[in-house]
Amino acid sequence: MKGVLLVNLGSPESPEPKDVKPYLDEFLMDKYVIDVPYLLRAFLVRGIILRKRPESAAEAYRKIWWKEGSPLIVLSKRMHEKVMEKSELPVSLAMRYGKPSIEAGLQELYDQGVRDVLLLPLYPQYAMASTLTILVLTEEIRKEKFPDMKITDVPAFYNKPDYIKALSDSIKNYLGDFDYDKLVFSYHGIPERHVRKTDPTKKHKKFVTDEMCCEVGTPEAEFCYRTHCYETTRLVVEQLQIPKDKYYVTFQSRLAGDKWLEPYTDVVLNDYPKHGIKKVAVVTPAFVTDCLETLEEIAMRANEEFIENGGESFLTIPCLNDDEQWCQVVATWINDWAKN
Repeated sequence: MKGVLLVNLGSPESPEPKDVKPYLDEFLMDKYVIDVPYLLRAFLVRGIILRKRPESAAEAYRKIWWKEGSPLIVLSKRMHEKVMEKSELPVSLAMRYGKPSIEAGLQELYDQGVRDVLLLPLYPQYAMASTLTILVLTEEIRKEKFPDMKITDVPAFYNKPDYIKALSDSIKNYLGDFDYDKLVFSYHGIPERHVRKTDPTKKHKKFVTDEMCCEVGTPEAEFCYRTHCYETTRLVVEQLQIPKDKYYVTFQSRLAGDKWLEPYTDVVLNDYPKHGIKKVAVVTPAFVTDCLETLEEIAMRANEEFIENGGESFLTIPCLNDDEQWCQVVATWINDWAKN
């Protein structure tokens, strides 16, 4: 019997330090997130970061927390319910970090008689700190707990026409008649070395600002997060017929000490008003579900800083969340796989 496991990022159980700390520990101790030897990672995370970060992170989570709980969890569950209604197969929901766990999601499917699983990481672009860590952990759990299960993963869908159409339609809908100077595509940042590490050819080219670093269709582009981001943007602006001078690609959420993908979202946005760009719209296509990085970092903090620096209007475009068209796209992928 076939079934599906949707996997998203995850969230603390509450916006309090006592729950944020174990969540951050699980997240930051992941060797695919902070990719240094274990002892150094433990020293950095448990000896330095977790001494102060839980308090500040909890404060950020409190700003976005809903009455029903974590926005990411609530919105993921809403999307899950809609996908289940449209799908011909059993569908479970899991989180890479926190609850419900991947093991719990697989167990739920197993108890329903599922032995053939379609694994769908809810990340459009491939990255080792998102897609790869889900694939690796799921396989480890399968081997240990469910050896008679077969798992097939859905490749990064950054350029799938139906995903691009759903994303483009959503952007168009939220833009409405907003007269923006610039539409900023803000993707989650990652260290440059992560891109090189996931290149099986080891031929990755140098990063050039505002240009795609790999040619789509080449072996080195298959797992290149940066190329995936630029290609998603290219396809969306082509669909919406947005002129080149009206959009820009940036990367958010970086840590000090490493070379991360550039240009940085906050630097670009805060500099725009000096150049007469005072009305911006920001979309975050690295996420399909609104979360701390979109709701607090962009919709609140980036918005406030942009206005403080002389900006006039700031529009945050929500993620796809439980958008009907997006849920139908996912259900169609599932139903097509069910027929194979």
